[in-house]
Amino acid sequence: MHLMNRAALACIGALAACAPAAVAAAADPAPAATAPPAAPTTTTTDARDIHSFARPGEARVTHVELDLRADFAAKRLAGTAALDVQAAPGARRIVLDTRDLTIQGVTDAAGAPLQWTLGTADTVLGRPLEVTLPPETRRIVVRYQTSPTAGALQWLTPAQTAGKRHPYLFSQGQAILTRSWIPTQDSPGIRQTYAARITVPRELRAVMSAEMLTPEGEAVEGGRAFRFRLDKPVPPYLIALAVGDLAFRALGPRTGVYTEPSMLERSANELADVEKMVAAAEGLYGPYRWGRYDVLVLPPSFPFGGMENPRLTFATPTILAGDRSLVSLIAHELAHSWSGNLVTNATWADFWLNEGFTTYFENRIMEALYGPERAAMLATLGWHELQDEVTAVGGPAAPDSRLHLDLSGRDPDAGMTSIAYEKGAAFLRTVEQAVGRARWDAYLRSYFDRNAFKPMTTAGFLADLRANLIGGDAELERRIGIERWAYQPGIPQNAVVPRSNAFARVASQAQAFAAGTGAAQLQTRGWTTQEWQHFLGALPKQLTPAQLADLGRAFGLSRQGNAEILFAWLQLAVRNRYQPAVPALEQFLTSQGRRKFVRPLFAELMAQGEWGRSLARSIYARARPGYHPVTSGSVDAIVK
Repeated sequence: MHLMNRAALACIGALAACAPAAVAAAADPAPAATAPPAAPTTTTTDARDIHSFARPGEARVTHVELDLRADFAAKRLAGTAALDVQAAPGARRIVLDTRDLTIQGVTDAAGAPLQWTLGTADTVLGRPLEVTLPPETRRIVVRYQTSPTAGALQWLTPAQTAGKRHPYLFSQGQAILTRSWIPTQDSPGIRQTYAARITVPRELRAVMSAEMLTPEGEAVEGGRAFRFRLDKPVPPYLIALAVGDLAFRALGPRTGVYTEPSMLERSANELADVEKMVAAAEGLYGPYRWGRYDVLVLPPSFPFGGMENPRLTFATPTILAGDRSLVSLIAHELAHSWSGNLVTNATWADFWLNEGFTTYFENRIMEALYGPERAAMLATLGWHELQDEVTAVGGPAAPDSRLHLDLSGRDPDAGMTSIAYEKGAAFLRTVEQAVGRARWDAYLRSYFDRNAFKPMTTAGFLADLRANLIGGDAELERRIGIERWAYQPGIPQNAVVPRSNAFARVASQAQAFAAGTGAAQLQTRGWTTQEWQHFLGALPKQLTPAQLADLGRAFGLSRQGNAEILFAWLQLAVRNRYQPAVPALEQFLTSQGRRKFVRPLFAELMAQGEWGRSLARSIYARARPGYHPVTSGSVDAIVK
């Protein structure tokens, strides 16, 4: 999820070995060496998950089979979830996670009623569903329906889609929202296979993060039923569904794109390199194990840049820049097929094990396809984002600047910041420089193989690192400082800092503008998206109306079709209360709901006195109905 769902543009890569000028660090690299033979390691697969009611030591869900009907008029999914149960000897109950579900009954596989109770509601966790397990019961069937306001689901009217003719539904389960549409053990450490039968109106198509068994659906009363199967166990947050007027275009033998028909050509052109990305990723860290890799380009209300649902990445349409300049987001979600989907954080306290590894891997894919300089630019943007995030969470001594977090009493969404992404990637980049790229790559590939389809904790990863890379070299461990990286706040001094030669040239143009050179006289010809982002970020925070007008006029910034560049411009405009940019701001905030863009702009507006606060309230009143609950939940706390 990206972010964090976060900007997948911000990615730190391992550039030391192939582009020495691109990085700098206080640590001295150790000579490259052959990776040591793999030693057995123990990962804490049963780490206590404070964000789940489940008691997997007693009984755990191993498989979910859904039979649901989508009712767009009522904004509900209704039907059954059949759960295969693995119970310890003598276990007499299983505890599931639910949130705002109407439970209509629970039976065993033969249809015999089972006793069940719903516990007290918790504002973060929802309600536990406790089901009595008679001896030898290995499957339970829960009949239920979702709430119209289920946190994972967004029901869109035709007007909120590109085609304007049909409604649309999509889910977003990370971190703990799957329990709002499936009664299961909603913990990343409790992996489950799944199958589904989804019945939808005849004119719509259902897609899921699974193998599609009926591409055209089966005619049933009142619509079409689509069947799916995923035979590889995944954490529940990766069970994903979308329903809409969807078309498909193949991008390669095992890749393709789904989206609304009017967006298909544009999406396919933008994502033309996806097949090459899969090949590049496999060349780095081993076979892709999920069969197909398709992308679903969603309506603009999708709250994240992307979501790494197995076999079917969900992606925001804001990546459709027209020049493939924002496809690092797809590289990020693809990389999750190894880090996150294959080896998963056991609890949300160790979210960085998903996102830090993926951010590092993403940059390696971008480097392999587009070269070291583009990778260096992306990594540098990520490094700057990390500095800003450390400040935002309270400074280098703040607990939330750690990789391993304490989320007691908090929604795990609180830990989904750039710290997990960028500090995590910086840690891995620092290890790479210390041991050399060849040795590091050999280790990382073996790490994914050794721990495939398993949960992982920070302690488990450090144990694996010691056993299979450091190998008892006390000096190497001291030089890297692995415990400090994992458990202490702030950014260690030995962090490898990315450098971009292109950005040095861009910074000189920002300095020239600040010194009085007119915008039209700046040397910007041929700049990439990343160079424009760096330029706008390098300008003085305070600019005069005349300077802002000069920038807007010379570069057409308020008319910019590239969402990343427009976002950077609007941040600058709001910070300076630049009234001529307000129409573009209103259009941007009411036409897309990507949280990475929406939340900072509303926060900046609210910081600008009555001018900004009145604008924020006015715009949000119009925009909020179109936002996914993930986005509106974040902005509600800002625009009180």
